[in-house]
This record gives sequence, structure tokens and C-alpha cells, in this order.
Amino acid sequence: MTSSAAIFAIAVLAPLGGSLIAGLFGRIIGDRPAQAITIGLMAAACASAIATLFSGVPQDMGTAVVSLGHWIDAGGFHANWSLRADMLSLSMVAMVTTISLCVHIYSVGYMNHEEMPTYRFFSYLSLFTFAMLMLVTSNDLIQLFFGWEGVGLVSYLLIGYWYDKPSAVAAAIKAFVVNRVADLFFLVGIALLFLQFGSVTYDNIFAVVPAQVGATYHLFGTDWPVFEVIGTLLFIGAMGKSAQLFLHTWLPDAMEGPTPVSALIHAATMVTAGVFLMARMSPLLEFAPGTKTLIVLIGGTTCFFAATVGLVQPDIKRTIAYSTCSQLGYMFMAAGVGVYQASIFHLTTHAFFKALLFLGAGSVIHAIHGEQDMFRMGGLWRKIPFTYAVMWIGSLALAGVFPFAGYWSKDGILEAMWAAQSGPATYGWAMGVVTAFITALYSWRLIFLVFHGTPRDAHLSEHAHEGGIAIVLPLGILGVGAVLAGVLLDRFYIGTAQAQFWQGSIVNGAGAAVMNRMEEVPGLIALAPSIAGLLGIAVAYLAYMARPELPASLARSLRPVYLFLLNKWYFDELYDVLFVRPYRALARILWKGADEGVVEQVPVGLARLTVGTAVQAARTQSGSIAIYAFTMLIGLVVLTTTLLFVH
Repeated sequence: MTSSAAIFAIAVLAPLGGSLIAGLFGRIIGDRPAQAITIGLMAAACASAIATLFSGVPQDMGTAVVSLGHWIDAGGFHANWSLRADMLSLSMVAMVTTISLCVHIYSVGYMNHEEMPTYRFFSYLSLFTFAMLMLVTSNDLIQLFFGWEGVGLVSYLLIGYWYDKPSAVAAAIKAFVVNRVADLFFLVGIALLFLQFGSVTYDNIFAVVPAQVGATYHLFGTDWPVFEVIGTLLFIGAMGKSAQLFLHTWLPDAMEGPTPVSALIHAATMVTAGVFLMARMSPLLEFAPGTKTLIVLIGGTTCFFAATVGLVQPDIKRTIAYSTCSQLGYMFMAAGVGVYQASIFHLTTHAFFKALLFLGAGSVIHAIHGEQDMFRMGGLWRKIPFTYAVMWIGSLALAGVFPFAGYWSKDGILEAMWAAQSGPATYGWAMGVVTAFITALYSWRLIFLVFHGTPRDAHLSEHAHEGGIAIVLPLGILGVGAVLAGVLLDRFYIGTAQAQFWQGSIVNGAGAAVMNRMEEVPGLIALAPSIAGLLGIAVAYLAYMARPELPASLARSLRPVYLFLLNKWYFDELYDVLFVRPYRALARILWKGADEGVVEQVPVGLARLTVGTAVQAARTQSGSIAIYAFTMLIGLVVLTTTLLFVH
């Protein structure tokens, strides 16, 4: 193994080492050593990842594969444990380890007052990071699925970390179940890929994709192109992990976990897996135009839906959670028009400012003793000025205000949507611009409710104060990223140097023409998202600062609309009627009728029959010699009669 390959392996495997040490020996060594070990190994992973990214992949290679050993041998199926080092995976590894390191450090301060030992929490954080790194460095679909299920498992453990809290346990189960539904489709897609191509290794699949363009499946009486079927199945899997419309319901409930968990899930792991999958499978999706259209429609609708729900949420973390759902919609829209580079660009900038917003919200919650209702806050900017400043930075980046990170990546996506020149893309552009207005509106609603005005609960704000260095330092690092990530990465991710940067790790078909036309987008169209964002800030100021009675008045006059948004478009209620209640009814029937009524009654009935027979047999044992002799005589008569009739 070369030195560069060894460094790359350290970046991926070091978090696993930290997780194992903290998890297996944390009870013996204690919390502080477990925290130090996990943070130290995560810092080593982050440094190795950044070093590998800057060294890049040699121009004549494009992709390097680091083999760790043999994994699966089953009949004619073989799979190795390998790490794929191309620019797509290198950029993802650098982003994931950087955000995870910040979250690990932050967790030292945030979890400082936990009554239960925290070594298990830090073990889970590192394991979560490792599972995501396995996913993004996979060289085949089996290893990708291992990482895919790994982040699902650890998200369950982290969301339900406070296992004595019923709402946290319910949220963990909900996230696990919803993702299992989507993962079934994903697994079928992987199986079809193996049957179609005879391999699950990316290079083997991508090499023969053009030769399979005309292949079809006969389903429901119609011939369907193979790539459309497989692409749609993979996308449904991505919808579950990345919380797109219809499979999004788990994401806001995941806020029941500790705030560092929310930051890690929403910024660097789990929810970004679906977007990464679309970019990784770009050579296949380019031959599935129908699937790409579906991706645009779902992404555009999701970004609008989630923004409208975030507009009325009273919980500070849920507001930010719905903004994640909305921003993921932007990323999928870009993938739907074939500009996967813009998806990964927004994924990367979003990681910085979304982690900043979540950890900033955690700083607020930490300062006021666990309260999350924004309508009980107010006037906190004097108490926690540093948190106030970084929340402004994160919100400016989220709203896409120049020159913050979100401006470069979000505008790049919307310019791509306009340049795609199709009906679905135009729909996506319109939804994206409207969402930019709503995003700025709910972002500054949060800022004005939390930090401005008079304290609504004097007891909460009286003792509010900034956290220690473990909380402040990660906020500062992420704040720098939220300011500079866009301007520093724009040229490489979607600008003039993108072809040399990505080195073929992302394939563009029709998307190449879209990227060429992005430079020709009219000036007013390019400015539309920024104008919408600034207008949203102005409306938020009017509604929550200049005329604070206005929101309540609108909520009363438009009560049906307000309740519709407050109840998240009633998706949970709808799913309860369509799926949960019928499932419970069926389960009760099988439980009471089949299980208790039949299955359990069979052995019980046999036992009762045996007991009854034994009782009757016991009654014949009277002790009378005359009765015994009479019984023997009857038996002899029956035997003799039978023998006579037989002969």
C-alpha cells in the first residue's frame, strides 16, 4: 500500500477505531479519555482526508482503488473490501470528517451536564461517521449498501439515545421503519443491476451501460426501459434517506435526539447519502430521462413543501430541520437536470451552514436550560452575542445572500434549472425562487423571535450565557466555512476548473449542455433568487419587528391555511389512516384470532384432551378383581370374534 493510499485508509478507518475503543472500553477508561480518543482519531481522519483531497488523484488515473481485503465469496459472486478514491469520494470524505470533528468537539460542551455516561454517545458519533465514509468510498453497490444500512442503524441509536424518553424512542423507530420501506426498493434496484450486468462493481457496470440502452422489462403489460426501472428504484431509496416528499416524515421527528446528532444527520451524514447516490450513479441516470424528470418534480415540490411547513413551526430545531428537507430538494433538482456537480456543491456548502445553524440552535437551547419553543424566547442577543452573530452568518448563507456560501451553490442550481429549458426544469426553477423567499422569511422569523424583542420568559433568559470553548470553537470554524466555502469552491465544483477537478468521477450527458448555457442566463433571472431572499428578510422584519401583531392576526384570519401548514400538510395523519391503523387492525386480528385463537389453542386443547383421557383411564382402576376379569373376558370375546370373521 502506497503512502497516499495509507493516508486515505486512515481517513476512513480512524473513526471506526475511536468508536470501538470508546464503545468497548469506555466503561473502564471513563468519559473524558473516551472523548479524547474519539476526538483525536477524528482529527487524524480529518487531517488525512484534507491532505488526500489536496493531493488529489493523478490526472492519468482518475480513479484509484485501495484494496483492504477479500469480503464475500458466494458461488459465482465475489466482492472485495475496497476504498474508491476519486474526486467525488475524496471531496465527500473531507466534508464528512470536517463536520464530524466539529460536532465531536461541540458535544463535549453540550453533553457536559448529562447524568448518564457519555462514552456511548461518542462511540455512536464515530460509528455514524465511519458508516457514512464506507458509503461514500464504496467501490461497489454491496459496500455502499453496507454503509447505507449502517447510517440507518446508528441514526436509530442516536435519535433514541435518550431511551427513557418515549418521544425519542418513537422517533427512532419511525426513522428506522420509514427508511426500511425505501431501502426495499433500493435493494431491488441493486439486485436488478446485478442480474442485468452480472456485477455490482461501479466500473464494470458503467463500462457496459451504453450497450444496454435498448434493454427492457415487461411489467404490468408494458415494456419499460431497464434504466428507467432501475433508476426509479434507486431514486426511491434515495428519497427515504434524503427525506424527500412522501418519505420525509421521519426527519422532523429526528429532532428528539441530542442537538449534535441533529447537526450530524442533517449536515454531513444520512440525509446527504441520497444526493451522493444520484451523483455516483450519474453514468446510468443519464440514460434514464424519465427518472430524471421525476427527480426534478419531487425535488421541486419538496423544497416548496418543506419551506411552507418551516414557516409556522414553533420549535427552533424543527424549523431548521424543515429547511434541511427544503435544501435537499434543491440538490435533487440539480441532479434531475444532469448537473450533478451543482448538487454536490450545494451539499458541501450546506454542510457548513446547516451544521452551524443546528449547533447555534443547540447553543441557544443550552443557554436557556433545554427550552426549544421560540415563543418563550426573545431578547437573547445581549446574553449570547457570539451565538447571535454566527446564527446571522448561517441564515445569510441559507438565504443565499452574497457573498455567503449558499449564494454560490443555490444560485448555481437555479441557473441550471433555467438553462435546462424544459417544462419540469422551469417548474423546479419557479419552486426554487419562491422557496428562496420563504426560506429567508422563516430564517429571520427565527432570528427575530429568538434574539430580538423583550424576553417572553424572564426566568429562562435571566441566567442565559455563552457555552464554553468546546461550544464556541466549532461554531467559529463552521462560521468561517459558511462565509468562504462558496467563493473558494465555486471555480472547482461548477466553474471553469470543474472538468479538471472532477476528473470524470461525475458523468454529464445532457447536463453538459446545461452547464454551458448557465453562463448565458439573463441577468434578471440570475438575480431573482437574491431578490427573493432579500424580500423575505424585509417581510420578516415587517412581521416580527415593525408590526409584531401581524403574524397572529394572519393566523386567525387564515386559520385553515395556518393549521394546514402547522400540521405539516397532514401527512402524518394521512399515513396514520392509510397505513398505521389498518396495520394495527390486521396485527390485532392475527394476534387475537390467529395467534391466541388458533396457534395457542392447539397445544392447550391437546393438553386438555390428554388430561381428560387420563382422568377417564384412572377411573377404570378400581382395584376390583371381578371387574378386571370381566374386562379381560370382553377383550377375549372381541379378539376371538375378529379372528373368526377374518378367516
